[in-house]
Amino acid sequence: MKPANDISRRKSEHIQIVLNEPVNSSLSNGFEKYQFEHQALPEIDLAEVDLRTSFLNRELKSPLLISSMTGGSNETVQINRVLARVAQESGIALGVGSQRAGLEDPEKMASFRVRNVAPDILLLSNLGAVQLNYSYTVEHCQRAVDEIGADALILHLNPLQEALQPEGNTNFKGLLKKIETICKQLTVPVIVKEVGWGISPKVARELASAGVAAIDVAGAGGTSWSEVEKFRIKDEMRRKVAEGFKNWGIPTADSIIKVKEGAPSIEIIASGGLINGIEVAKSIALGASLAGMAARFIKSASVSEEDTYKLVSEINLQLRICMFVAGVKDIQTLKQVKLKRI
Repeated sequence: MKPANDISRRKSEHIQIVLNEPVNSSLSNGFEKYQFEHQALPEIDLAEVDLRTSFLNRELKSPLLISSMTGGSNETVQINRVLARVAQESGIALGVGSQRAGLEDPEKMASFRVRNVAPDILLLSNLGAVQLNYSYTVEHCQRAVDEIGADALILHLNPLQEALQPEGNTNFKGLLKKIETICKQLTVPVIVKEVGWGISPKVARELASAGVAAIDVAGAGGTSWSEVEKFRIKDEMRRKVAEGFKNWGIPTADSIIKVKEGAPSIEIIASGGLINGIEVAKSIALGASLAGMAARFIKSASVSEEDTYKLVSEINLQLRICMFVAGVKDIQTLKQVKLKRI
């Protein structure tokens, strides 16, 4: 096991790099290839456009998820609490960052605990799936959930990031069977997500067969964790290796379609470079149930809680107007819209 202070230091470095360095993928997220057909006579009242939806049997005021990124270090305590308060007030979902640091140092778990400020939100716990090959068990997963009162567990897949990290865990052999065991024995649903390179039809099919409740595609087009790791690497040769993966991955829009192809009945979360409410709407029309953003929320929360509220309002208003001019009254109808590929 890595010492908890090493994990905490790495988490701090990740946040600082995301906030201060150019770490976006050189790929687009793919949503520019899809358009709604404009309805000049929508025959609905904008005031009636309804953003309410449900995910994993939980009601949400809009289909937004503040995606997993933070926790495990001192500076993330305040960020997570800001995000949680905003999620509570806005009626949206929140995922915390990897809780490994908290499991290995109980004092660090406090940075993930937000139930006292967000008692009603859909809260998603988070661990790296690869840790199941490094001594983690169902008990570790259950503890991660119980420690923060989460409604589901995210197991994240990040083979490229682990391969580039000097301290990375790279044994991904046999993980599918272990994920299946977690799905069968955990007391809450399991979500599997990538961290920025997308999910293929083959992997979606395998995960659905293993009993995963939902897949977060976390496609290419947003924060590139190969770029983030590049800024951490001291060795020049390894930095060049990381640089070569800047345009790696499946763009988010394409990954939504691929996951739908591989596992038609599974719930999908769209994340990976989404920037506004129009892309949220496109995500849902392509097959997602929720749309997640991480970097935009981390940046706003690091400024102020007010900025974070404004960001949610901006995204929701843009989503609402997009639905209005597409002639769509509610999220269920939005899921039936066929986008035009250009």
